[in-house]
Amino acid sequence: MANIMISNLQDKIEVTEELKSLIAKAVNTALYVENVPENVEVSIALVDDSYIQKLNHQYRHLDAPTDVLSFAMRETIEEEKSFDFYEEELLGDIVISLERAEMQAAEYGHSFEREVGFLVVHGILHLLGYDHELDEERTVMRQKEEDILKTLDLTRGI
Repeated sequence: MANIMISNLQDKIEVTEELKSLIAKAVNTALYVENVPENVEVSIALVDDSYIQKLNHQYRHLDAPTDVLSFAMRETIEEEKSFDFYEEELLGDIVISLERAEMQAAEYGHSFEREVGFLVVHGILHLLGYDHELDEERTVMRQKEEDILKTLDLTRGI
């Protein structure tokens, strides 16, 4: 299993042991499905909208809150979507706004847990080099997200 560090940097939404367990399971499942060795480290920061808005402005020049940001420690070249890890290595950081996740879960009509699971998986896929800027990339990434969420039993409506 990956080494997963979860930091709760907000006080608006309770972070239970069950939620932390779900996050860890989502990380490990996504890494397993993508054939990433277990000797990686992932940092997850749970924040509120104000915190993520500052990061979004600083790094993406968008002065608005978002649901998830990913900061990969290394990038793959486009043609090669694989990593070789020889010792424990930091894969990257994922920042999730729990405040935004709660709002989106209500908006999409599914559980908070499903939304957080989706955001974790989405973030992991970004760390692994997937993107959704182009339609073709978006289709590939969305299918991978849905496949991983199905494995986690976090399909839409749950």
